[in-house]
Amino acid sequence: MSAVTFTNNEKSTSTSVGYAGAVVTVLIWAAWILATRHSAATQLGTIDIGLIRYGIPVLVLAPVWLKTGLLPKGVPLRLLATMVAGAGAVFFQLTTSAIHSTPASAAGILLGGSMPLATALIGVIVFRERPDFMRVLGLAAIVGGVAILLVRSLAGAALPWTSFVLLPMGAILWASYTHAFRRSGLTALQASALIAIWSFLIHIGLAVAFGTSIASAPLGEVGLQVLSQGVLSGLAATVAYGLAVHALGGTQAAAFTAITPVLATMGGGLLLGEEIGIAEIAAAVITGLGVALSTGIASRR
Repeated sequence: MSAVTFTNNEKSTSTSVGYAGAVVTVLIWAAWILATRHSAATQLGTIDIGLIRYGIPVLVLAPVWLKTGLLPKGVPLRLLATMVAGAGAVFFQLTTSAIHSTPASAAGILLGGSMPLATALIGVIVFRERPDFMRVLGLAAIVGGVAILLVRSLAGAALPWTSFVLLPMGAILWASYTHAFRRSGLTALQASALIAIWSFLIHIGLAVAFGTSIASAPLGEVGLQVLSQGVLSGLAATVAYGLAVHALGGTQAAAFTAITPVLATMGGGLLLGEEIGIAEIAAAVITGLGVALSTGIASRR
């Protein structure tokens, strides 16, 4: 079998494309949280949704993973395993299980709001990254904005312990994936394809062991999950985030995920009838400022 050579096609990706990829990602993630929360009221379980989420990109990206192989040469196994766990089956099962018992607004806060901080901390502690003062200030603003939403959320409802444990764990997994992907040498399409095929195989194993309800679920519910989980979250968002990481770097790309809790809160208000008040508006402004600073646009060149 001949060796597969990877070329970093995204090195020339412009910063504007990176920003666009990050924005597309957080928009889809906000919709994903709402759709996943909605699925708790259906007969579709987390294994069913996982089969849908990874089955669609497995089919669409089949030419990619068939070319690279399941264990591409030149990619350390530890990096591949970290990517599959951090953005694939393990991440999905943890976060989906938690979102099923967590209001959409709180899920956005505890998951999306934790991602940029976890990514930055891993970068500093493990990879010795040194963010400048403006980026540190941006991360502090993100924490402040998330804290406002968290206090607002906790004031109105008691959350299960799984929300506070599983969702931040999911954020750490995604942060680990971010750094592993950046160092893997894979393109966004290659990484997305490998994550999809490995995660789909894992979910096939889970379905064999525990069963699946897809065949008996209403067609409309399956269709909604095919669109939100498979096409948008499983395929489009994964590729878009990969482009953002290549163009902006891991920490800056992850900073955009802090917009997710704001969008999830707004979506909860518009679609689920949740109240939107001064706290939500303040959090949106502060978090948005933090994201802008974290991207380095105000840093000295």
